[in-house]
Amino acid sequence: MNKTSRERVIVYIDGYNLHFGLMDNGWRRYLWLNLKAFAQGMLKQTQSLERVKYFTARMSGPSEKQRDQTTYLEALETLDGLDIRYGHFRVQEKTCRKCGNKTYVPSEKMTDVNIAVEMMRDAFDDNFDTALLVSADSDLVPPIRAIHELNMKRRIVIAFPLRRFSEDLKTTADASFQIGRTAVAHSQFDLEVTKSDGFILKRPESWR
Repeated sequence: MNKTSRERVIVYIDGYNLHFGLMDNGWRRYLWLNLKAFAQGMLKQTQSLERVKYFTARMSGPSEKQRDQTTYLEALETLDGLDIRYGHFRVQEKTCRKCGNKTYVPSEKMTDVNIAVEMMRDAFDDNFDTALLVSADSDLVPPIRAIHELNMKRRIVIAFPLRRFSEDLKTTADASFQIGRTAVAHSQFDLEVTKSDGFILKRPESWR
């Protein structure tokens, strides 16, 4: 990077890590989050936002939650420079040790792998100077370590979601910080988002 150019940043967002951080903090009203504005708000004046990559999985469970997620994903699809990468849910059987009853719990899969692959690919292709990773998943330590060990001169910065933290990520990355209320409160979509075909998406009632 020459001295007159701006530092190129790609933001990688672990969707469920961010989502449940907001939920655990009682901030359901901030779920209608414009991820491009959110990403831009975390950058310094010397940096340029190259792309936002959002990693999630289609929700299984109550139909209203699926509907709310679909509405949100369609709102995100209206944003230029934002890509959505999907993992999947796998239903796992769990047996109660005390009573022996079996329950089936959906578990999100592949998000950490998808993030790792994208970060490594972008590092090799010289697509960023700094990767800003929004996650507290310690499974992402190996790709960060690999990027450093391969001496690709890329910085990795961790933005920890609300009520989420990993000491392993902190010590492996070049820098880290905790996302605060201002970052999400000031990065909300308008109450209505218009798609390219004119269809109007409305913020879910349960997110108000």
